[in-house]
Amino acid sequence: MSVKPRIHQIQALRALAASLVVLFHARLSPGGFVGVDIFYVISGYLITGIIIKEIGNTGKFNYGAFYLRRAKRLLPASLSILALTAIFSWLVLPPTVRADLGRDVLAASLYVSNYLFAFWQNDYQNLNATPSPVIHYWSLAVEEQFYIFWPILIYTFWRIGKRQAVAIGIFTTTIASFLFSLYLTAANPIWAFYSLPTRAWELGMGALLLFIPEKISIQRKQAATLLIWAGAFLLISSVFIFSERTPFPGYNALLPTLGTAILIAGITSWPPILNDLSRLPIVQWLGEISYPFYLWHWPLLVLPSTRFGRPLTLLERIFFIALTALAAELTHRLIEKPISKRQLPSEKIIRSSASATLVCAAIAVSILFADQGDIKLPNGRSVSISEVMAKPKVYLDNCHVNNGEVLSGDCTYGDKSSNRTIVLYGDSHAAQWFPALEKLANKNGFKLVSLTKSACPAPEVKKVEIGAYKNRDCFKWRKNSIKRMQEIKPAAIILSSFQYFDVPENYSSRKSWWADGQQLAFNHLVGASKKLIYISDTPHPNRDIPNCLAATGGAKCDDSEFSYSKIYGGFIQVNPTPWLCTSKCPAVVNGIVAYRDASHISV
Repeated sequence: MSVKPRIHQIQALRALAASLVVLFHARLSPGGFVGVDIFYVISGYLITGIIIKEIGNTGKFNYGAFYLRRAKRLLPASLSILALTAIFSWLVLPPTVRADLGRDVLAASLYVSNYLFAFWQNDYQNLNATPSPVIHYWSLAVEEQFYIFWPILIYTFWRIGKRQAVAIGIFTTTIASFLFSLYLTAANPIWAFYSLPTRAWELGMGALLLFIPEKISIQRKQAATLLIWAGAFLLISSVFIFSERTPFPGYNALLPTLGTAILIAGITSWPPILNDLSRLPIVQWLGEISYPFYLWHWPLLVLPSTRFGRPLTLLERIFFIALTALAAELTHRLIEKPISKRQLPSEKIIRSSASATLVCAAIAVSILFADQGDIKLPNGRSVSISEVMAKPKVYLDNCHVNNGEVLSGDCTYGDKSSNRTIVLYGDSHAAQWFPALEKLANKNGFKLVSLTKSACPAPEVKKVEIGAYKNRDCFKWRKNSIKRMQEIKPAAIILSSFQYFDVPENYSSRKSWWADGQQLAFNHLVGASKKLIYISDTPHPNRDIPNCLAATGGAKCDDSEFSYSKIYGGFIQVNPTPWLCTSKCPAVVNGIVAYRDASHISV
């Protein structure tokens, strides 16, 4: 199958891909994140075709020229928008997020942001998470990393056995990547979502289209038409049936990628209605500006929302989508087109690319090391941002277990020689009580053992698979922790957990689901300690409290959701709500900022 990189159907698919991602982030399309997967299949198809054509015509491959073309095509828009986003973010965002902003912009400028977000467990699919204005650069990082190794791989296969060896090599690489994607999506979904090894198969699927014999696409027109409609159905259905709950990529990514691959494979056999739609001027225009449209959309949606201190209304979202299209058109006219038409010498492309990257990196470093400053409280007192947002010592000591880990270290505090041991057990909402318990341990001379893990509640519930919380290692960690507590035989076990509101479909209510999980936990722990204490979950703010205080001075930060959660089983219950709330939950209690983020109480 030959490559014609500017045919209108490819532009239409680009338009669809960019539009879906924008609609997803505007909360108008639950599965719109599959637009990235459409882009990957298209890129794998086009880039591999370019590489194979050059090798086939010349018998060799000019890596330098290839990377210079990629730099000329991709870097001007991406680095320009990145620099502007960094500057606007510095002006708009509260000082509480500036350190993270500098870190994220630096990673984006170096095209390694996918691994940064994976390391920090930033969940791209979770629209309720505190967002980074450059989180969407992760997909560009994956693609740039792909461009580094893919030409080398193809040329190596060509040297072994020409086109046939290339086909076998790409097929093997694609299958291996897909199998690894299946494994990691179950084992560590955040890393699976962001990593090149788990995404390479999507680009490989596009590459494999080049080895479909040309004659297959022109035989049996009726069958080809049916196949095209099947591909369209697979692609569009994924948009409607997927959501931020959907484990991804894994098996689920087959729907949009296979659908896109079928549409490209049968590109000369599209039914008239699809061809007519793809030729519409607005579709072709969106395809033409799809790259800057993608780059601009996220900062123009997230920065206003953060500045306003609330989600955008529907009309506001529509307005900022329109503004995104305008910014994309201006970027295309003023940056992309002029640069693409100019015949620039290699040295100038290299110097310009390096200079632009250094400028972005310099901006990022300046933000990263700038003083975060203070938050001014409603009573006029100022408090250090770093003090407000500090995490408990168990995080700094690597004693709080993250996703992907199943064992807690030997994390003992207080009087380590004491015969009286207290265990703290649960997720990050248990870890938030560590500072207070450590003070008590030091004061009263008992040993404190910390067993906490992110996103793994102490009640033995099967969590609903949402965003970052798809990790299956929670069950293994619980089992190991329970075994350890049974060996320690502590004087008391103190449990606490984030009270998850989403329940599996086989439960009629959150009450019965949570009650069953608490009862199971009690049954497993009752033999380990005579005193089992459960601290009910703290009230949940409806916003990030430090960000809100920094942005508004506290005027709109007091309203919080809270409810008293009954604890089941034989636990001794401690309810912290009266310590934080009366008729409402203030952001500042007795001159102290109550929360370090949108969920956890401050140290």
